[in-house]
Amino acid sequence: MSGFVDRITRVPSLPDLAEDAHKGDAGRLLCVCGSATMPGAAILTVRAACRAGAGLVSLGCLSANLLELVPVAAPEAILVDLTEWRSFFAEGRHASLAERRDHARVLGPGLGRGELTRTLVELFTDDGFEGPTVFDADALNELAAQPELVSRSRGPAILTPHPGEASRLLGREVPSDDEGRLAAARELAQRTHAITVLKGRRTVVVAPEGELVFVNQTGNAGMATGGSGDVLSGILGAYLTACRPGRVACANGASWTPFDATVAAVHVHGLAGDLAADELGRRALIASDLIEFLPAAQQALGEDAR
Repeated sequence: MSGFVDRITRVPSLPDLAEDAHKGDAGRLLCVCGSATMPGAAILTVRAACRAGAGLVSLGCLSANLLELVPVAAPEAILVDLTEWRSFFAEGRHASLAERRDHARVLGPGLGRGELTRTLVELFTDDGFEGPTVFDADALNELAAQPELVSRSRGPAILTPHPGEASRLLGREVPSDDEGRLAAARELAQRTHAITVLKGRRTVVVAPEGELVFVNQTGNAGMATGGSGDVLSGILGAYLTACRPGRVACANGASWTPFDATVAAVHVHGLAGDLAADELGRRALIASDLIEFLPAAQQALGEDAR
């Protein structure tokens, strides 16, 4: 492992949409998340993605209760009925997912452990999708036995583990000090050839080759609450939809890469938490508050970039 690390400190500005853009131009995101016992994970993810600017957010619903709850909590989301998932896979209908025109995907929040999640991970790493895919939560837990599986993805892969998930992926404890966390994130990025986001205090973002690093400075302890990571996945998925030909220009004319999108998502997520804590206090902060303060956080990033 090289000792050289290029630490990035400037957060890239968010891409602007053309004045004549339509909702397809704003990005098409597929989220496969949530379950009968964790429907909130799906709701938080898709609501965050909508607030982060994705034009069309689809939710793959693996549980019937999602088909009932999500239209009330997130009416903007498009529902994809996957409740008959056993026949869906047995009959080969999963090929329809590969034929979708999504620009990015999110897999994992609230899915739970087991055969279904394991099957989805294998599908999402091996179906030829060329856009970015975020692997989070239970998708990471199913990858623990073979984290290198994500290197089969044709498009960019982004892993978003908290320290416990990272420990399972690496097969060892993740240190709590800054340099130890950086080393763990670099090791995971190099092993999987994926952008790695090691969450926690001063979240670390590492590029696949392990040399490009961003250490986040936003966020606070009030964000240590259930669902906070689901919100990050939604923001990240939305930002990743802009990483495609014809939709790559930022306000300053620079390119917009999956690494840029990941850095911006981590920064904005933490900033939304800071704004929420300033108004509500850290103790009262819940994950839904991050979505409510997301517009102000995105506006603040835009002002800082000008």
